[in-house]
Amino acid sequence: MKNIDKRTVLNLASLIAYQDGQIVSKTLSQNNNVTLTLFSFDIDEEIGTHSSSGDALVQILEGSAKVTIEDVTYTLQEGQAIILPAAVPHSVYALTKFKMLLTVIF
Repeated sequence: MKNIDKRTVLNLASLIAYQDGQIVSKTLSQNNNVTLTLFSFDIDEEIGTHSSSGDALVQILEGSAKVTIEDVTYTLQEGQAIILPAAVPHSVYALTKFKMLLTVIF
């Protein structure tokens, strides 16, 4: 683990700030088996359609987002999560400013 205090109670959303017109990321852990990354999105920012070689769990920490997996679109709110299956095209769009924790398992 990096970029976070150990043995400390954490509020994950507070570990990353918003930036106007930007998507910000902060890697918490990365190895051959797993990545943990915090993201903050300004409103209307998007990660376009792509796929990953691992299954990914998107957890909304704050705000709301539109997640499209193949041709199906889901609206997620704070406290909700969704799995993005490996090798399946997906995208993420900020309906409001929002923060998420992305966990990818390879």
